[in-house]
Amino acid sequence: MSGSPIHVLVVDDDMRVARINAAYVAKVPGFRVAGQVHSAAGALEFLAARPVDLILLDHYLPDGSGLDLVRGLRQLGHHTDVIMVTAARDLATVQTAMRLGALQYLVKPFTFPGLRSRLEAYAALRRTLETGGEAEQAEVDRIFGTLAAAGSPNELPKGHSPTTAEGVRRVLRSAEGPLSTQQIAERAGISRQTAQRYLKLLDRTGRVTLSLRYGETGRPEHLYSWLPSDGS
Repeated sequence: MSGSPIHVLVVDDDMRVARINAAYVAKVPGFRVAGQVHSAAGALEFLAARPVDLILLDHYLPDGSGLDLVRGLRQLGHHTDVIMVTAARDLATVQTAMRLGALQYLVKPFTFPGLRSRLEAYAALRRTLETGGEAEQAEVDRIFGTLAAAGSPNELPKGHSPTTAEGVRRVLRSAEGPLSTQQIAERAGISRQTAQRYLKLLDRTGRVTLSLRYGETGRPEHLYSWLPSDGS
């Protein structure tokens, strides 16, 4: 990931959990922990002095709910992005979080890969939006699908193998330049059709870039390149 790091505020009433979540964030390239607070009031005080890019927000806080905090922030003109990380799993809370603009909702307990995948998808979304300009429908669909499709290798869509997905990623990450579907299939030891399925998934989640190579005759060839996350 190029450019400035993404600064994250961790908000959780449990100090131990906050430290764990902060440690997770710090392990993801391109992200920096701006601070840890343990109440809604603490979050408001922190943000008044030091704006951040993203809040990892628990719902259960000692002086109110995480969703009340989001409402308060919006009323004060803070449009900081929010990813909920909470044990609250009732659909009413999930729905309200969505309506208030939370970009993701991660239910506790979760693993580091679960959080990492969402942070990486968030970073990919920011890269896309920072290009500015106008978007065609396909690009809009990819933007809206980036976070929705985020997940750890164990959260792949039905019918997708984590082992195969990692194999395709490894081929793309180690390549010195763009590769065709056939080249990826051969290096990963899978069929061309299988490679196409996994490349479509990676394209939807914003992890690859697609370019075209035009020959003298026939349709242009699709070439894929890995979109790194700060070198990953």
